[in-house]
Amino acid sequence: MPDYVLAFLIALGVALFLMPAVIAFARRTGALDTPDARKVHVRPVPRIGGIGIYAAFMVSILAQLTVSDLPPELMTSLVGLIVGGTIIVVIGIVDDYCDLPAKVKLLGQIFAACVLVIGFDVRIDVITDPFGDYIYLEFLAIPATIFWVVGLTNTVNLIDGLDGLAAGVSSIAAITISLVAMEEGIPVVAMVTAALAGAALGFLYYNFNPARIFMGDTGSMFLGFMLAGISVIGAVKSAATIALIVPILALGLPILDTTFAIVRRARNHRPIFKPDKGHLHHRLLAHGFTQKQAVLLMYVVSALFGLCALALTAVSMQAALLIILIVAAAVFFGARKLGILQLDMPQQK
Repeated sequence: MPDYVLAFLIALGVALFLMPAVIAFARRTGALDTPDARKVHVRPVPRIGGIGIYAAFMVSILAQLTVSDLPPELMTSLVGLIVGGTIIVVIGIVDDYCDLPAKVKLLGQIFAACVLVIGFDVRIDVITDPFGDYIYLEFLAIPATIFWVVGLTNTVNLIDGLDGLAAGVSSIAAITISLVAMEEGIPVVAMVTAALAGAALGFLYYNFNPARIFMGDTGSMFLGFMLAGISVIGAVKSAATIALIVPILALGLPILDTTFAIVRRARNHRPIFKPDKGHLHHRLLAHGFTQKQAVLLMYVVSALFGLCALALTAVSMQAALLIILIVAAAVFFGARKLGILQLDMPQQK
């Protein structure tokens, strides 16, 4: 059995097995997400499901590493990914119990990214432009990679607003990156992302509407951080342009939702970190979609982004640019139709 298949199955099985215990632990310790004016659930729900995702991923990866013979530099990169991911999980647990201020949480994310990028030398030093020329980042390599990791960490965190949304979108993104890694001949990236997809899908069984548990910041930040870190490792081992465009497309939905949120708040002179009800899932609910319908529609959109990412590995750079332009035009049209850039929106019924 291929390593990536085994990694996926182990993580899936462990997540399915552990989650009831995590739910019970959350209830006993008071880790509950209570409803408020911005949220769509109407009853308190346990919210530390990310602990189960993290545990399932770790069991799967450690099981694979005991039987794998990886080059020292790859082993160092994976250790850095695990250490940084563990720091993110600790920050998430504290936040899920104590509601950390946004700036404190951001500083924690930057610290975790610095551990990965500076402490374990996981960074992108060179990329290629659409014409095949190399661009050396030099002194920008470290800050650019940290910005990348922190940015993707927050994209998943911000889209976690409906039952099953962040877990499903992250699973689709992880599977997409895993398939591309197999195509590009990067088995380590394929194995790690397969494990991440298995852990997220095992959690999704308990998180789909009506959710029995939320992943909380523990899970959403962990998934975003791991996808960001894995994509950097993939970029180092392959053509950097494709390796970075693939996760951008695979996570196209949360990235665009975050981008629109920043633009929307900046245009309306609102603090960037102040939550609002203008996210894509809020807009869909305001247009009459049920939670399940909105989530399933966003799964379809994420899958289409994933197919575009897969197509990039099989076409010329010119065709890839055409695909990206078509996707960008479709996104802009959809954003205007839904009014995502507006600040105010009708209240949900």
